[in-house]
Amino acid sequence: MNQIMKTKTRGNLVVISGPSGAGKGTIIDELLKINHQIHLSISMTSRPIRGKEQNGKEYYFVTREEFEQKIQENEFLEYAEYSGNYYGTPRGKINEYLNEGKDVILEIEIQGALKIKEKIPEALFIFIMPPSMEELKRRLKNRKTETEEKMLIRFQRAYEEINEVTKYNYVILNDDLEESVSKVNAILLAERCRVDRIEEMYVNSKEEAIHEALMANKEFVNQPKEY
Repeated sequence: MNQIMKTKTRGNLVVISGPSGAGKGTIIDELLKINHQIHLSISMTSRPIRGKEQNGKEYYFVTREEFEQKIQENEFLEYAEYSGNYYGTPRGKINEYLNEGKDVILEIEIQGALKIKEKIPEALFIFIMPPSMEELKRRLKNRKTETEEKMLIRFQRAYEEINEVTKYNYVILNDDLEESVSKVNAILLAERCRVDRIEEMYVNSKEEAIHEALMANKEFVNQPKEY
């Protein structure tokens, strides 16, 4: 059966941001389990590895000097300095995955997200909001991976980041993990159904003939509508 329309097969570039401790990474991990049409672009950072993190999984970990060398070589789609460390999105194979029809997710800090928005305004921007500042503070404390001073800096930064939420397309209040994952997935599916993704409409000659015959039948066209 021939389909009536052809839509774009290229995937969407999806930027997910939010304060440290909002749960971005956990949501993405769960999303990858249920949606196999997405690819997670791994960011690069100059910050030290925390806890059980692995190079090439959470981030590509490099030294500050190595990161700055890659800046000079124009290897980043975007990069930003946050809390004294660099974070960046390697260009890598992003376009290749998009052309294969996969949605590419970038989990990046807000500074970087806004740079992406300047370059690629058609990208999809999702902000993950913590349930409350008190809960955010509790999550940061429970990490036990940073000094009190650094934790305070992150908490103060969270207030600034939340003020940027209006620059995003969607916001998810992450007070229930399963519900938050479901909402993000629903957004990705809905974006695939946008009218502006239609490339062509197909109507064959037989269907056109039926349409013309119906339009010529004034009795059919002018009959009262039923609601």
